[in-house]
Amino acid sequence: MKFSEMSYVRPDPEAVKQQLAGLTERLKAAKSYDEARAIFLEKEEAEKVVETMGTLASVRHSIDTRDAFYDGESTFWDNFGPEVAEYEHAWTEAMLASPFRRDFAAEYGDLMFVNAEIDQKAFSPEIIPEMQKENELVTEYEKLIASAQIPFEDGVYTLSQLSPFKTDPDDARRLAAWKADGAWYKEHQERLDAIYDELTHLRDAMGKKLGYEGYTTLGYYRMGRNCYTKEDVERFRAAVQKYLVPVADSIMREQAKRLGKEYPLSFADAALSFRSGNPRPAGTPDEILLQGKKFYDALSPETSEFFRTMLDGELLDVLSTEGKQGGGYCTGIPQYEVPFIFANFNGTQHDVEVVTHEAGHAFAYWMNRKRVPLQYAWPSMEACEVHSMSMEFFGWMNADGFFGPDAKKFLYSHLAGAVTFIPYGTMVDHFQHLVYEKPDMTPKERHAEWKRLLGIYMPWMKLDGEIPFYAEGEGWQRQSHIYASPFYYIDYCLAQTVALEFWAMIQKDEADAWKHYMAYTKQGGSRTFVELLKHADLVTPFDEECLKGVCKTATEWLDAFDLTGIE
Repeated sequence: MKFSEMSYVRPDPEAVKQQLAGLTERLKAAKSYDEARAIFLEKEEAEKVVETMGTLASVRHSIDTRDAFYDGESTFWDNFGPEVAEYEHAWTEAMLASPFRRDFAAEYGDLMFVNAEIDQKAFSPEIIPEMQKENELVTEYEKLIASAQIPFEDGVYTLSQLSPFKTDPDDARRLAAWKADGAWYKEHQERLDAIYDELTHLRDAMGKKLGYEGYTTLGYYRMGRNCYTKEDVERFRAAVQKYLVPVADSIMREQAKRLGKEYPLSFADAALSFRSGNPRPAGTPDEILLQGKKFYDALSPETSEFFRTMLDGELLDVLSTEGKQGGGYCTGIPQYEVPFIFANFNGTQHDVEVVTHEAGHAFAYWMNRKRVPLQYAWPSMEACEVHSMSMEFFGWMNADGFFGPDAKKFLYSHLAGAVTFIPYGTMVDHFQHLVYEKPDMTPKERHAEWKRLLGIYMPWMKLDGEIPFYAEGEGWQRQSHIYASPFYYIDYCLAQTVALEFWAMIQKDEADAWKHYMAYTKQGGSRTFVELLKHADLVTPFDEECLKGVCKTATEWLDAFDLTGIE
């Protein structure tokens, strides 16, 4: 079925609550495992229906945030989600207390119970009003970002549509685009500050209501951290500062030389990898998708079937249009057992990375779409990002098709970008820990912390006054995860580290690397992140030797790469 043919019907809140309550009571009264299992599977099917409706409403709202109907449905789900959470909480309690827990674990694995115990720690009916307000504020932020109309030269652009100008090889034009982007954020800064301030205090209040020191412990539970701690993340951040920041700094020093610019670089100059311009995809959006089809057809029978299904089912919405929410994501539509990819093509290298990154998520869901329980279709967030970031590196196999004459530029800038990204992403995580440790910081103090962290993690950035929004430590407001998904961003850094392991394997033996990738992916969410890695013979990023090795291999490759003839 095509995405446009999937019908949306708003669920009746009371009927859903009654159904969940009834299933919970029946589970408690079950006299045998067979009876309990049948009720469990009935609940799984009911969950698929509700989750599908929520996903359809969310996707269609993000495609056009101006659509009055789906705007109303977005408001409905913002309120309904927290309300039904109370009933999900009661079901989970019944599962945890079931005399048949051992039987369930024998058939489906114990991880569902480990995750359930974490979920219980992240919710209480007491915090429903705060959760509803949180959803409302996140939606407001997303709609504000999507509403941007930025005058530039002879046109008016959304933030996504402005992006190609921000990497233009012409210095004056590129700087003007960065100034226009920064000016829009400056114009709306008072509201952006207010939204985040309210979110910070709301989340702090939720944590304290549940008996925690504030939000950080609750935030880790909400992220489903089931195999590592805050202390593990702190050690990873320290390793990034020790090993990766110096390597990233050397990459940026070489970039400054190529551009004929002084080090440190301005924000506008740091965005340009080559004097002749950043790599651009070869062709129109349709041609990029056709190259994606060629790549996935050649990669494996499984990826070929998957991507053809995506194209035939209208399961990719990738054009950047007015009113469209920014960014990109992949989600699953469980009733139809298909993934969906949302993105904003803008004529940059990013367009190809969507076809590999988001499709990496989508392929992993496709491989695990029939799993029981439903939650096993996806692993935890950092584990999911391994699928996507590693698939980007497998995309090197079709670099010529995706980029044509810019293929060599792409190979160099993609690896260099992966290395320089990790310090940035780690800084995002560090910033959020500081924010929730001190929720009463003023907006000005938060900006000052971001500016201080820039000096630690990104010393190649020149904090001059050309673009006040960035130079004054306010650039974090562009990062939607900080508003919508606190503590998510370190997942990208952990995953990028693992993806670089895959990259190193690909350089030696593509077929062997793909076997490891499939071994990792086929597990779905049936194991924790650390266990998934172990069962695919991969090294955990929490081992300092992992980052050390990744840095050594990447440095050697970048130093040896022949950029002759490329300005």
